[in-house]
Amino acid sequence: MCPLVVAATIVVAVATVAGSALGYGRWWGYYPEIYWARLFCWLNFVTVSVRGRENIDSGTSYVFVANHQGAFDIFSLFGWLGHNFRWMMKESLRRIPFVGWACKACGQIFVDSSSVAATRRTMEAAEAQLRGGMSLAVFPEGARTWDGRMRRFKRGAFRLAVEFGLPVVPVTIDGAFDVLPRFRFLPRPGHISLTIHEPILPPVGGHDVEVLMEESRHAIESGF
Repeated sequence: MCPLVVAATIVVAVATVAGSALGYGRWWGYYPEIYWARLFCWLNFVTVSVRGRENIDSGTSYVFVANHQGAFDIFSLFGWLGHNFRWMMKESLRRIPFVGWACKACGQIFVDSSSVAATRRTMEAAEAQLRGGMSLAVFPEGARTWDGRMRRFKRGAFRLAVEFGLPVVPVTIDGAFDVLPRFRFLPRPGHISLTIHEPILPPVGGHDVEVLMEESRHAIESGF
């Protein structure tokens, strides 16, 4: 299993870098990764089900916000969300061989909060993707939970939604903590469910960040 996963990761990463270099990063940064993520789940005997996909439209830009239970959150969203997006991901992932190179090539956004200038560059990269009509996917907790309960949300993703007047789509990920929590190294077979909630549309006058965060958190909690 491990050699197959490594081989698939290398092939997808190299293809993504090459395709992005030719100007097709929008396609290569999403569609091959769907099959890579599904293969990863299949090889680890992890099944994924989705509810609420009818709540989103393929031609609309969204800011997706999801709880972060474990490493398989990434595979679940990549493989089953059904909407092209770019991640806002931790800066440390840039250093992973092949994976980090592919993410950089296709426009994934690395969150660097090491300084005010670095944070500004992160936001500018996210804004550039949104101006281009791309959606973003964010774990507003910033890191995986230690105990299965949601951590405090950070404001960055919600500020972007306010600035661009975009709908926010809360997504509940349930079951990933049982498959591979933060304190384990090997996954267990299991089932993960994704619940895509109705978009929170910007009201007249625009979103309020605090209200938006609270509504998103409440929606995510309702899906457990």
